[in-house]
Amino acid sequence: MYKPHSVIGLILTWITVSVFAASPANSQFEQLIARYLDEYPALSPVGATGLGDHRFDHRLNEVGTEARARELAFYRHVLDQLQTINPAQLSRSDQVDYVLLTQDLAGSIWSIEVLQEWAWNPLVYTRLCGSAIYGLMARDFAPLNTRLQHVTDRLEAFPRLFRQIRATLQPERVPRIHAETAVKQNRGVLSILENRVQPHVNVLPPAQRERLERAMATAKAEVETHQQWLEKELLPQAQGIFRLGRQRYDQKLAFTLKTAFTREQIQARGQQELKRVRQEMYEISKQVYQTHYPYTRFPARPSPAYQQAIIRACLELAYAEAPAPDQVVACAKETLAQARDFVTTRDLVTLPPDPLEIIIMPEFERGVALAYCDSPGPLDVGLKTFYAVAPLPEDWTKAQITSFLREYNVRSIHDLTMHEAMPGHFLQLAHANRYPGKLRALLASGVFIEGWAIYSERMMINAGYLDNDPLMRLINLKWYLRGIANALMDQGIHAGDMTREEAMTLMMEDTFQEEREAAAKWVRAQLTSAQLSTYFVGTLEHFDLRRDIETAWGDDFDLKTYHDTILSFGSPPVQMVRALILNQAIIPE
Repeated sequence: MYKPHSVIGLILTWITVSVFAASPANSQFEQLIARYLDEYPALSPVGATGLGDHRFDHRLNEVGTEARARELAFYRHVLDQLQTINPAQLSRSDQVDYVLLTQDLAGSIWSIEVLQEWAWNPLVYTRLCGSAIYGLMARDFAPLNTRLQHVTDRLEAFPRLFRQIRATLQPERVPRIHAETAVKQNRGVLSILENRVQPHVNVLPPAQRERLERAMATAKAEVETHQQWLEKELLPQAQGIFRLGRQRYDQKLAFTLKTAFTREQIQARGQQELKRVRQEMYEISKQVYQTHYPYTRFPARPSPAYQQAIIRACLELAYAEAPAPDQVVACAKETLAQARDFVTTRDLVTLPPDPLEIIIMPEFERGVALAYCDSPGPLDVGLKTFYAVAPLPEDWTKAQITSFLREYNVRSIHDLTMHEAMPGHFLQLAHANRYPGKLRALLASGVFIEGWAIYSERMMINAGYLDNDPLMRLINLKWYLRGIANALMDQGIHAGDMTREEAMTLMMEDTFQEEREAAAKWVRAQLTSAQLSTYFVGTLEHFDLRRDIETAWGDDFDLKTYHDTILSFGSPPVQMVRALILNQAIIPE
């Protein structure tokens, strides 16, 4: 029988081999980290599976007042313990973790007490139910029969979980867009049972197989019961406001970004970059246009409408090269091979040996983004990463499919692959999971992660990817405009009153997005908050960091060394990486 390693054992091993002499403060802090990482996963068994801590694979989360009280008590206790430690006496590495843990605990408390998504966001629970089974079946971290037995354990707890969910959600506080999306996602867990569990039931001995089949039947009935509740009770009563409001948005933004950037600064930089990037796109487009029409004479002072027309005309050349509707995933596989070869040939960054597989996105995850990178948890180092791509919805019209494939043309899929996989999320997170202090992986900065992904796209383009193809550079700049629009729209919606028409104009006119992409992003911007700002802020911080390190290292600057260095610290906020490399203060005076 598989015997999983405990988190505390891994952490204590790391402490034993630590390269610096531990001060009393360091010892106290590391013991606190060990206790935190040993006890924290029990609060969310499904989350623990995702982390790679498999002590709780047989359990399913509790939802409700008592569960939240346990979480709050735990967070406050750890926060109190942190206050007894003088961070100035810690090693620089531990100072980073001290700051991260303090910020995360405060954010978790705020999320439960103020944001209260547990009461109004049903998507929290659709993801929970889907992940409960998907997390057990997606990777071979234990023998198949062991994982199937834990699937049985969790499925048998579905009736209890769904009762708790319905008792916890407050329908009148649920925004309609969240209710509508939950209705679409809820049955997604059934596809996991059908595609990932049912084909393997025969590996179990008869008694265990019969128990699993009974549990699956019970779970399917519970999902259908919950579907009826979502459609007939939750949806008709959903009257919540999807906008967070300025105060809650600013608070969430601070907890999410963990950076000095304010909402006002993000807006100012966004408007500045929007103007600059559009001008750069125009200059590239003039060159492309003139290769087709060599006698064109461009006006010295072109109007905005003229610039828009020239850029659009050149983007059309890229849109003309699009995959067939059923070949999006196949195209992604081809671009992954090309990107990997380019990174290897140019020796741009050390490639981890971890396996990577492109998969069809599970149904319970669809409806928010076209693709994502699903890396193994920090305690499952070396297991397979999934680059998940959503298929085109079956109910789309021909016009909607055409719009989508114009947006996700072949060059765009190249850009998507660089972002999600190589050398973006897959590569960076594989490096991060090898950082010996596992707390840092648990508290990973979305700003660092998303910023690296966009930085890596530009780095590949600047290195000559696709033979310095100007249309590839144009598409890459268009994708950067999407990141800018994400941030402007995120705060415009949740800290303001931006309408759908205003958002669609920003996306389709100012940043050249197609209707299907813009329509999906409008939905995503209502369903989420603050996360859409991580792309732009992270990009700015990574570009600024690269510039400053080049200046500091001077003639000793080497691109691969730089990349390997910044990826060696895990995924802390970018300013923490800056402080570690440039020997700046980590704890404010």
